[in-house]
Amino acid sequence: MSTTAPAPAISQTASKDERGGIGKDGIAPADAVSIATIKKEPPPEKPESIRLRSFVLISFWAIILFLGLPIWWKTTTIYRASLPLDQMMDWADGRACRPVFPLRISIEADSLQDHEAQHLLRTTQHALDDLNDFSAHHLRLQLSPPTTNASTSIDGVSKGGDDGEVALLIRLLPGTETKADLQSYSPILDVYYTPNQIPSSSSSSSSLATYIANTLRGMFAEEQAMIAYLLSTSSAPPERSPKALAPEVAESLAKWTTRSMKYSRTYHLTFSLFTPAATPSSWEIEAALEEHVKPLLQSFSAISNFTIDTQVQLYANPGVSGNILQKEDLSAFINAAEWPLSPSIGGAPTVNFIIYVGDMEVEGGGKSWLIPQWGGVVIQSDISDLRPAMLIFSNQLMSLLGAPESGSLPLRLMTLVRVRSAGLLLKASGTMGSLARLTLALPSISIPQSVAEGVHTTIEHLRKACDGLGGKEGLENAIIAEEAAEKAFFEKSMVGQVYFPDEHKVAVYLPLLGPVGVPLVMGVLKEFKAWRKRRRGGK
Repeated sequence: MSTTAPAPAISQTASKDERGGIGKDGIAPADAVSIATIKKEPPPEKPESIRLRSFVLISFWAIILFLGLPIWWKTTTIYRASLPLDQMMDWADGRACRPVFPLRISIEADSLQDHEAQHLLRTTQHALDDLNDFSAHHLRLQLSPPTTNASTSIDGVSKGGDDGEVALLIRLLPGTETKADLQSYSPILDVYYTPNQIPSSSSSSSSLATYIANTLRGMFAEEQAMIAYLLSTSSAPPERSPKALAPEVAESLAKWTTRSMKYSRTYHLTFSLFTPAATPSSWEIEAALEEHVKPLLQSFSAISNFTIDTQVQLYANPGVSGNILQKEDLSAFINAAEWPLSPSIGGAPTVNFIIYVGDMEVEGGGKSWLIPQWGGVVIQSDISDLRPAMLIFSNQLMSLLGAPESGSLPLRLMTLVRVRSAGLLLKASGTMGSLARLTLALPSISIPQSVAEGVHTTIEHLRKACDGLGGKEGLENAIIAEEAAEKAFFEKSMVGQVYFPDEHKVAVYLPLLGPVGVPLVMGVLKEFKAWRKRRRGGK
């Protein structure tokens, strides 16, 4: 009885397996559905939610595009003032101005009849034109008004009645021989002639006219060479460039440019006495400067201003030893490590003049020498008489300022005015070209309004300087143009951005735009995919 009880249980279990879809052999039937593969789909998204999400995304992008980008553009844009680049390049290339130096020379011929003077003027002018091969520098002759109306100013420039500044006054005086005498401290040339040299009205040439023309050409040859050298080293068009200078003349003018100091409105002069012992401890420098130097500086008042200081240094040993100084030792004579030489004061260049008390001399017998763009040195054992040293310093100062070596003082000063005018005009024009090329080469550099104003000021005064070359007004305009051009080119806000490459901008913006931009872009892509999916599902 006990052995038949478990049978129903086994049958019930088997029937349960069959109801579950599993056969007696453990294999599921073909029409069975696996419970594990059935996923519960999320409920369909409501249209209101889709619109809300799209509105949020559009709002973010609208804020960025219509508010963020304009603010960023406004706050980071580089201001570039408008510059007349074409005019600037015209000045740099020499197309805007043709430098011409018309020197007016007045002839005073009181001893000649009016028709004789007019005929001599014409024949002399023809002779000058035949000798001149440089059109930018030419001499214009004119008859002087009566002596009572003509005058000579204290700075050495003759004043004619109608034509303003006169470079030279020629006085024709009867004599026993033909000769010319140039006065040392006034721009007056006395020309003596014999009675048989007066040309007749029918003659086309005259020995007196030829003599005057050759004399004038010799007097202004150095000035002409200086101006020709400046123009030849500039970027003037080939048709306006002067003829090639002789090699020895070009070499001399190259030394002149190396020796001369850069132009400045003000120079500071320092006169120093250095002695290797305790004596002398004083010198009569104030009286020497008052008598020998200050009159010369007064003559330069139309070109530059000067300030002066003096000093005495005891127990000052030079940088070299020995009583005979070799030429190669001159550069080491200045003991810059121990001698208290004045630096540039207030931005003005300093010109140093040194008197060293000693018995040294330069090989060959000299006791003074010039240091280019720096100053001069005089070795003198006795300083009781400072006149020789002051005269040497005066000549050295003239050389350092770029004055010609020949001619009377007034003529040298007026030559310096014309040469400085030409040099400053060419320099300012070159600076305009450099600024224009910099503007085109660096489109990302800012150009403040002050630079544009400086450019317009420069061009305005360049025109005035070009029209007035040869006189003091032309020099003043050239100075203003050069200063304005330098100030515009070296504007602080521009110079700082010249050295700011684009790689720095990438380094600044990438850490900011990456975290902000990636989620927004990915949100747009995700929303676009969802829209495509909904569109396909609707079909």
